[in-house]
Amino acid sequence: MADVLALVDDLFFQAKMAETARRVGVALQTVGSGDALVAAAAAQAHRLVLVDLNARTGALAAVEQLRAAGNAQPIVGFLSHVQIELAEKARAAGCQEVLPRSKFTADLAEILQRAKS
Repeated sequence: MADVLALVDDLFFQAKMAETARRVGVALQTVGSGDALVAAAAAQAHRLVLVDLNARTGALAAVEQLRAAGNAQPIVGFLSHVQIELAEKARAAGCQEVLPRSKFTADLAEILQRAKS
């Protein structure tokens, strides 16, 4: 079982997340689309879901689908700091926390640690 499920379609950022997860001892599963996120969440339980709200395919819709399906895992979304409207939509869709990408990146190890408890 992966502790953390992440929707990230940027391969360089996927690699950074994977390395950080390895360092903190958390199993990470990454997917590249909203549909893949919903399918992976349905296939197995995760302790934490991370969503790049700027992913090219269906990030916000995937959050809505997860919540509509009754998934209660914490969802942390991240985006560009200037996307205030998207941040509000993400919170309304079911993200417990929405962070600017810079803060998410700086706090990534700490965020991943949440999946250990």
